[in-house]
Amino acid sequence: MRVAVAATASFGADVLERLAAKVDVTFLLTRPDAAQGRGRKLAPPPAKVAAVRLGIPVLQPERPELPTDPVDAVVIAAYGLLVPEPLLEGVLWLNVHPSLLPRWRGAAPVERAILAGDDVTGVTIHETVKELDAGPIAAQEAFPIRPDDDTGAVLARAAEVAARLLVDVLPAPSFTLQPEDGATYAEKIRPADRKLDLDDPIDAWRRVRALSPHIGAWTEMHGRRVTIWRARLDDSGFVPLEVQPEGRRRMRYEEFLRGLRA
Repeated sequence: MRVAVAATASFGADVLERLAAKVDVTFLLTRPDAAQGRGRKLAPPPAKVAAVRLGIPVLQPERPELPTDPVDAVVIAAYGLLVPEPLLEGVLWLNVHPSLLPRWRGAAPVERAILAGDDVTGVTIHETVKELDAGPIAAQEAFPIRPDDDTGAVLARAAEVAARLLVDVLPAPSFTLQPEDGATYAEKIRPADRKLDLDDPIDAWRRVRALSPHIGAWTEMHGRRVTIWRARLDDSGFVPLEVQPEGRRRMRYEEFLRGLRA
């Protein structure tokens, strides 16, 4: 088969690497390089970095388009652009979605699952259609969300599952209509979602895990704005483990407290 991958973000890069170890990937379709960081320097998306390392050709159009040389299927994994209907009609597009659809359709399925306290999530491989994450399902596999899992850990497990499922699906995909019963929507993370309420220790613990290691949840501590990257929940309540005072590096919470006393 001639298989292409459409991916941009770190999760897509992980799926690309794992899939390329099992099948020949003809090319990567990704978004253009973008300004990043405080210096606003142009930098390639994570999927491009992975593709270059693997020797996979890279296409970076402003809008999704495919070369004239046809492929049998395009795997989408955290691509970040809407694929126009004419492209969807020309070739099979398979989306990798890190949830058990129809639960958590949308932009932030792992973050919303952790915030909601779900103890199980998974991966769904489905046909890409016009409606958001509503296409018929080719494969699905569940796995637990462990108490110490953050979004990074869940996505790493999802990428491994996705690559394995795709190897089975790609040669001869068959589909089951996705039910509408039980559909929920995972809205993208907004600034208000990042603020911790330390009076609600369970929500704070979930929020830190949901927004780590890529976004970060913050609160005011000892008169300073502090991002909390890791925490635990025990009999004493919410316990910060790794923090980052505004304008400073990450550090253990004990080091932060020592700095306040110095």
